[in-house]
Amino acid sequence: MALTGGEIRLGRTHDGQVAELTLSHGRFTIITWEMRQRMAELFAEIDADDDVRVVVLKSDGEHFSSGGDIPGFMEVEPVDFTDLGHNVTAPSRSRKIVVAAVDGYCFGVGLELVLSTDIRLATPRSRFALPEMKLGMIPGSGGTQRLARLIGLSRAKFHILTAERITGEQALDWGLVAKLAADRDELYAETDKVVETLLGYSPMAARTAKEVLDKGVDGPLYTGIELERKAYAMLRASHDFAEGVAAFIEKRPAKFQGR
Repeated sequence: MALTGGEIRLGRTHDGQVAELTLSHGRFTIITWEMRQRMAELFAEIDADDDVRVVVLKSDGEHFSSGGDIPGFMEVEPVDFTDLGHNVTAPSRSRKIVVAAVDGYCFGVGLELVLSTDIRLATPRSRFALPEMKLGMIPGSGGTQRLARLIGLSRAKFHILTAERITGEQALDWGLVAKLAADRDELYAETDKVVETLLGYSPMAARTAKEVLDKGVDGPLYTGIELERKAYAMLRASHDFAEGVAAFIEKRPAKFQGR
């Protein structure tokens, strides 16, 4: 059955504080319906694990992902597409910080998955695209909305309506990715550096920052500022903030506990 196949491997590093999700389905890492469902299941497992603070998303293929299993979609009843995207965009709803390491093609649902992460790193050979127009379709897992919010409405319209690819350099210039590494080895090394940085900070502050940014950016400015104020006041009462201030005054590394 075309809907099945491929896997997403879950590994743990840094004494269980980091969960690594590795997409695996051939050279082009085609994402099947089964893999989409598995993504939601794995994030439910990760979110329930208080030891996990950061999630790293990568692929073992030559390309991060060339997109979804197109023939398989013809086996899905139209009514089943009503909730399309809720599974593969689980990173956006996770309380953990999610980092995507992208090398090579990142097309279709692969890009929609990456757009739902918090920090995106890539290489110069990376190419990003939402090519659904070539099939007489549009992106259906958040691609239109998230891409427009990241690179602007005009650019998003152009690249979605023409299906033209975005280069790694363009992605960096436009804020689609945060950094470019020279090749895959450097990409994974840079990813590890980012992870180490995140693990050195308060998990409570990181979760709060993610929530304030995600919820505030889609509302009026005054709503976002009010949300920020209340979150700041809440963190003021935390042990981690007191520890951070004490460490600053005493000129020593802080020992955050997430409370």
